[in-house]
Amino acid sequence: MKKHNKRKINEKHIEHALKVLSGKWRLKVLWEVSSYENIRFNQLQKNVDGISSLMLTRVLKDLIDNKLVIRTQFNEVPPHVEYSLTDLGRSLCPIIRLLEDFGKKTLE
Repeated sequence: MKKHNKRKINEKHIEHALKVLSGKWRLKVLWEVSSYENIRFNQLQKNVDGISSLMLTRVLKDLIDNKLVIRTQFNEVPPHVEYSLTDLGRSLCPIIRLLEDFGKKTLE
């Protein structure tokens, strides 16, 4: 049988990527953050339908720990925080689009 893809997949890398991106909310939050140059927590929560404040906090912490999102704190009155994608986070946008296309095709 002829192989279509000659490059061998490193299962460890795939498993790590799935670990970083798995969960109900992570891709939704990443996509929403990618839609803005910077976005505040409350706006992000409004835009991600159904996510609780606690869950959004946890998801953002995980995304920050994995270097996909940057948290910028402004020490002004009143203080506020904004979130934006890192270059690594932005590199996932085409992949998320492909997942969207896949979902659309499999629903048809």
